[in-house]
Amino acid sequence: MDEILHSPQRELLRRRQRKGSTPAGGERAERLKERFSQFMDAASARSQVLRRQGARVYHRASSAIAGKPKMAPLPFLALSAVIGVAAIVGTMYLPAYVVTVDGTDVGVIRDRAVYERAAERVEDRASKILGYDYELGHTITYSSALVERNELTPAADIENYLFDQIGAIKKDYVLTVDGQFAGAVADRAVLDQLLDDLAAPYVNENTISVDYTKKVHITQEYIAADAEQDAASIMAALTANTNGQTTYEVQKGDTFMALAFDNGMTMAEMEALNPDVDINRLYIGQILNIKEEIPFLGVETVDALTYTEAIACPVREVEDSSMYQGESKVLDAGVPGEALVTADVTYVNGVERERNITSSTTVREATEKVVAVGTKERPTWYPTGNYIWPVYGNITSRFGYRYIFGSYSYHSGLDIAVPYGTSVKASDGGTVTFAGYKGSYGYLVIIDHGNGEKTYYGHNSKLLVSAGDKVYQGQTIAKAGSTGRSTGSHCHFEIRINGTSVNPSAYLN
Repeated sequence: MDEILHSPQRELLRRRQRKGSTPAGGERAERLKERFSQFMDAASARSQVLRRQGARVYHRASSAIAGKPKMAPLPFLALSAVIGVAAIVGTMYLPAYVVTVDGTDVGVIRDRAVYERAAERVEDRASKILGYDYELGHTITYSSALVERNELTPAADIENYLFDQIGAIKKDYVLTVDGQFAGAVADRAVLDQLLDDLAAPYVNENTISVDYTKKVHITQEYIAADAEQDAASIMAALTANTNGQTTYEVQKGDTFMALAFDNGMTMAEMEALNPDVDINRLYIGQILNIKEEIPFLGVETVDALTYTEAIACPVREVEDSSMYQGESKVLDAGVPGEALVTADVTYVNGVERERNITSSTTVREATEKVVAVGTKERPTWYPTGNYIWPVYGNITSRFGYRYIFGSYSYHSGLDIAVPYGTSVKASDGGTVTFAGYKGSYGYLVIIDHGNGEKTYYGHNSKLLVSAGDKVYQGQTIAKAGSTGRSTGSHCHFEIRINGTSVNPSAYLN
């Protein structure tokens, strides 16, 4: 049935023409009926000839058997005529019926069951398309005819005719995406243009192939007439975004909150996607789940690109006893090399997904980079360059603007709730530059870690270090409390770089 429904009407007409069929409709039906009448007249005349010939045969036979015939003359002649007519009919023509639907001749069939089965299939298919039981209401008549075998009408032609008479159903071009209905229009060119328009923003002079992220098909088939849409509606459906999920690798400086906001999510949504992640302790290289908006139908393109790429300098290290272990200094930066690269780059909606290098030719060799590395033993207080949490507890106030004490104010660090008297540890090694009472901070410790980086520890109940002291990473420097402008026991922790407060969550390990 699907093959019948999907066959264009013009293909059926061409098939008839190739078979050399005569005109359809009333003219053809009248000709077939006339042929039947003419044949019956010819058969009657032929039967007269056969009777005369039979009479001569009969008399000759009677003489041969001395006047003792085996059959009476009249039955013998009648039988001869019937045999002759049957021989002609069986050799040249088939008895058939011209089917008339509401006064229109629609085909020639071998027997009435051919039409009845076609009508049942049409009703079943129409019911599925429309979503309710559908019955044909035509007036059907049958007229006898004689036809050659190749003049019988295929059932598919009759079914297509019946479908064309159903006003609630149309034969349209249907667009499906992964088997899902996406739209239907009367003109296929509209769908072809729509798909071209969808891909156009991602096609350029370097594009060598264009495809879609899902299987796209255009077929001609019968559908409910009210399912037809305009191009704008179909385009809106194809470009509508759905929520998907992708992964992200944490980079230096990332925070859970910033990643959530950058991807259009609330903290609650981000936490729901990452239930096993400690949002206060991200680490570089950690994999997080991120919500991603994905269009219903994406465009995949492949561009053939040629570009230059830097070749990194080979590095040679030389020891330097004047520097501490872990420290380094570039003595000669060297000159990066250059390569001419060709690659096939795959994009989905303009975002690179894959890069396949097809060739790489060195244009200029890189020169050596020389780096001095320290060998002197590090003192315990020397900065490591990494920050650890000064205390562990619930974060009651994050970096940025907040509502507190009846108004919005800027919060320059993290407030970490801990019990009174909890040990507060140096986030990294360095030199204490301040240890005392300082306004809203209460009892405060400031540590200088070099390179313009300092850490602040506020609201302490007791200080264990003094200005000028050298402290190592993890050393206890104070006891937590609630001095200064505070609503409960906690540690206020800040990181400042060149005098500017930064979000501690982006630096803590």
